[in-house]
Amino acid sequence: MVIGHEIGHGFDDKGSRYDGTGALNNWWTDEDYEEFNKRTHALVEQYNAYTPVGLDPEKFRVNGELTLGENIGDLAGLSIAIEAYKIALEQQGINSLEDAPVLDGMSAAQRLLWSTAQGWRTKSRPQHAEMMISVDPHSPDEFRVNGTVRNIDEFYTAFGVTEGDQLYLPPEERVRIWL
Repeated sequence: MVIGHEIGHGFDDKGSRYDGTGALNNWWTDEDYEEFNKRTHALVEQYNAYTPVGLDPEKFRVNGELTLGENIGDLAGLSIAIEAYKIALEQQGINSLEDAPVLDGMSAAQRLLWSTAQGWRTKSRPQHAEMMISVDPHSPDEFRVNGTVRNIDEFYTAFGVTEGDQLYLPPEERVRIWL
């Protein structure tokens, strides 16, 4: 996932301003750039609504503009990891995540998503969370997981997430930047 995240930076709000030779160059068509901005704006709005656990939502929210590049990277990284896992399964003759064996009571998709979440487990003191939310270009770790998976269709299938569940987003509100 980390490699996919870093590759995603080449196509985030900053990296996408450079062409294939590394030169600062607007290579976008007007139509593509407008669509990219529409999608990234939706991601900004999602993250602007998040407040870390333990902080006052009237005072502290994630700054979706500040964290946009990292949020794009997180979304790209998980999307790429899922696609890579599907390819690896296909090479073993398994045609979908759903057809992969269940191990220790978890499906392939559940294991992948669970392992991603475990990598971001943290606990912060409120004072540290307040400071980080104002200066760090990364979203708080809880949203590097929950903010990302809400936009991934495989998450809904893997865990049976439906309308009314806390992390549910209607399909038309799920952001897909590239994949």
